Amino acid sequence: MPVPALLAHGLVRNLGGRRVLDGVSLTASPGHRIGLIGENGVGKSTLLRVLAGADEPDAGSVSRPGDLGFLHQEMPFDEASTIATVLDDTLCEAREDLAQLERLGAELARVPEDTPDHHELLAAYGRRLEQAQDRESWDADRRAALVLDGLGLGALGHDRTLGSLSGGQRGRLALAALLVRRPSALLLDEPTNHLDDNAAAFLEQQIRELPGTVVAASHDRTFLDAVCTDLIDLDPSADGPVRHGGNYSAYLGEKRAERERWERRYAEEQAELAELRHAAGVTARLVAPDRGRRDNEKMGYGHRAGRVQNQISRRVRNATRRLDELERVRVAEPPSPLRFATGALASTAETDPRPLVSLRDVRVPDRLALDALDVSATDRLLVTGGNGVGKSTLLSVLAGRLAAEGVVRRRRRLTVGLLAQDTVFDRPDRTVHDTYVLALGPARAEEVPLSSLGLLHTADLEKPVGRLSVGQRRRLALALLMARPPHLLLLDEPTNHLSPRLCDELEEALGGGPGAIVLASHDRWLRRRWEGRELRLGPGGGPGQREDAAARAV
Repeated sequence: MPVPALLAHGLVRNLGGRRVLDGVSLTASPGHRIGLIGENGVGKSTLLRVLAGADEPDAGSVSRPGDLGFLHQEMPFDEASTIATVLDDTLCEAREDLAQLERLGAELARVPEDTPDHHELLAAYGRRLEQAQDRESWDADRRAALVLDGLGLGALGHDRTLGSLSGGQRGRLALAALLVRRPSALLLDEPTNHLDDNAAAFLEQQIRELPGTVVAASHDRTFLDAVCTDLIDLDPSADGPVRHGGNYSAYLGEKRAERERWERRYAEEQAELAELRHAAGVTARLVAPDRGRRDNEKMGYGHRAGRVQNQISRRVRNATRRLDELERVRVAEPPSPLRFATGALASTAETDPRPLVSLRDVRVPDRLALDALDVSATDRLLVTGGNGVGKSTLLSVLAGRLAAEGVVRRRRRLTVGLLAQDTVFDRPDRTVHDTYVLALGPARAEEVPLSSLGLLHTADLEKPVGRLSVGQRRRLALALLMARPPHLLLLDEPTNHLSPRLCDELEEALGGGPGAIVLASHDRWLRRRWEGRELRLGPGGGPGQREDAAARAV
């Protein structure tokens, strides 16, 4: 049975007085797995809701398969429902296929072959058999057990109510239900949220094996790289959303080549502009009508002067005309990538051999237990481990924001900056621009303009901080740290709420940034490419078995 495509044409959606989708079109054929990327607020979730039929567009149309599956934020069950209830609902189509095949088979055995009823029953049996094969209905119960186990839910009793599950467990159960159903088109919004590494890898394998269409909005670069056949960048551009063939690695290669072409065009145009300005300005002055005669020009000066003046004037006019053309359609200067500002650290920070911070026998009851850790002036330390093992607690201890048992020594006049997961500003009524200027001081804010960092849109600079999204507040906090980096920079899940592009730029900046950096992250892409030390915390907040030995060297 042919699997229908998912088609959208000219989608427009306005929300809160803002046009979120502006003429978006999409063709998602079976076998294609499309990733939606871009900054928060560019319309990824809105597009998924419109594609799913959960939201109506203001203009445009969608053609979707009848069995489309959409990963909702909340499951359509009350809290008293059990896991068994969800599984029964998920498996009902497969079980109905098998029940109907059994019924039709019995009818075929009873009805004589040479009757019209037999032919009708045979056709109905064939249609149902093809449907059951497409759904892999015979394997559904085994598949349900496999998926639950792969997503970390296998140990939960099926009599557990949804109300007794955590938010992450409910999200994984909703995802499991869709994977077991195997719909013709699957729409996913940040599907790797609440998944550990093993569960995320299992999900990627399951999605790659689906025969239908997948459209997923995600900030998870490892997921986008492992799963996607195409990427659609929804960040604003002159030509609208841009579709890139290939996975995330292919997308990065394409963007790098595009950047290099842009920089080359800009450099070539700047060189041509300089030559034209010289021709239009300097050359014109050299042949100005009132220039005095040289001695060797006195014979025949009037005759030759007129001819030379005409030739030079024509060249000047041509250069001026070309200069005007280039000035009107000049290539924009490529934006600078995200980088730490320079010249902000004390000159002795990197020459002093003593650690910036030294921990010995540090304990925070039920949260952290660490025997020893030294952080040097140029350290790059990645702190990893599961949820609840004490990564954020360790950063708070290093920052001096949380008291701990044991010995904590800090270098005198040490400056420390912490990017916490929950960013709160004291004056939510103050604008983004004023918050930035008051935090840095007018001189530093002028030296490193907020707009130059590319973390916030110009239109957001006059908004009150309290009206920013969680992601925008974190980017403002990150901007303050980038503009005036401390001796010790502590980053707690820094890639949360950043687009893949900004994540890549931040990681590049961290490698060559000033001072010491201690970073806690679940980001698989970041962790796999980390070139510094690693400290892996295990249950109870102590070092795990895979801790880098250097991380505890003293």
